[in-house]
Amino acid sequence: MTTITLSDSAVKQLCELQEEKGCSQEEGLRIYVEAGGCSGLQYGMRFDERGQDDTIVAKDGARVLVDSFSSKYLEGSILDFVDGLTGAGFKIVNPNAVRSCGCGTSFEYGQSETAESPAT
Repeated sequence: MTTITLSDSAVKQLCELQEEKGCSQEEGLRIYVEAGGCSGLQYGMRFDERGQDDTIVAKDGARVLVDSFSSKYLEGSILDFVDGLTGAGFKIVNPNAVRSCGCGTSFEYGQSETAESPAT
């Protein structure tokens, strides 16, 4: 199973950002999970080079990097890009999040119902 799936809107935005930043084939958007936030875990994103233990998820030129620690928490997630009245940004739809905080980047891990957690 692929760690994370990329929506068409996320692919379009990622390709534009990668081109704008002049990313090489070894670089992509790193999505990671770390301790912190109101619910215990939080998402982070940054452009980075591929690490040895990274999983690379690629679709139509867009590249996402996920380290082995974060893979467990992101398994089955969808990376989407939304542009609405409240702003634009990447959103992670994570089926492993049983609860998310109002801050939008913090979540509690568990394998229960699907929860949406936006990340920018």
